[in-house]
Amino acid sequence: MYIADQTWPELRESLSEESVALVPLGSTEQHGPHLPLATDHLIAEALASAAAEETGAVRTPTITVGVSPHHRQFPGTMWVDAPEFRDYVESFTRHLTYHGIDRVVYVNAHGGNVQHLREVGRRLHEDGEAYAIEWMWDESIPELVDDLFEHNGPHAGPKETAMITHIAPDLVRDDQFENARDDGLVDLEGSDARVHGARTFYDSIDNSANGAFGDPTDVTPQKAERLFEAATDQLVQLTEWLRARDRDELLPKDRVA
Repeated sequence: MYIADQTWPELRESLSEESVALVPLGSTEQHGPHLPLATDHLIAEALASAAAEETGAVRTPTITVGVSPHHRQFPGTMWVDAPEFRDYVESFTRHLTYHGIDRVVYVNAHGGNVQHLREVGRRLHEDGEAYAIEWMWDESIPELVDDLFEHNGPHAGPKETAMITHIAPDLVRDDQFENARDDGLVDLEGSDARVHGARTFYDSIDNSANGAFGDPTDVTPQKAERLFEAATDQLVQLTEWLRARDRDELLPKDRVA
């Protein structure tokens, strides 16, 4: 159920009966020459919508701008500073609890948000306000991603290309796939991104001239559908697992005597 499509009388009873909320989060940032800036938040919203429809969980509006300063050199990229992002998401979540929601899944599709969402979840857990956990779609199906694509890439590669191919094919510039591969970085592990155990870069442009990583040329609609359905299934299972937990299981444990 998408909460913003409902009226308040319709929500009065449904919210009192529902304790789980899915909060989609992403970014508005460059995704190479072949994918839209909306890539991450489109993926998060589509997955959250599909899981909410199947489970009956509440889906909130999407948080579309995240922590993306490492893509700032590319025109159009938007970002918020990390402290403000954490405070916003924390406040947003605390106010969900006012309506009876006490457990939240941050349906995340942007790597730059991960550590900050986990920090927000820790804060909320410490004071017993809510149980909020970060879920990153590709981390839920790593074996499938590896099986489908030879050169994945952490950003604007085949896995994200496949997801947008399934969700919003009209936004994919498939005539730019070879450009994304040839002018980007296909093999991150074979580059100087890490030297003697040290991460040597701060911005994506340090490694990829066009902001793309990996090889999107082997994406097909069939692979795209399989990827989306597998990630959705993982989110559905997580939502149902969370719903089945007793509140006492989720609260912080007492100090060891």
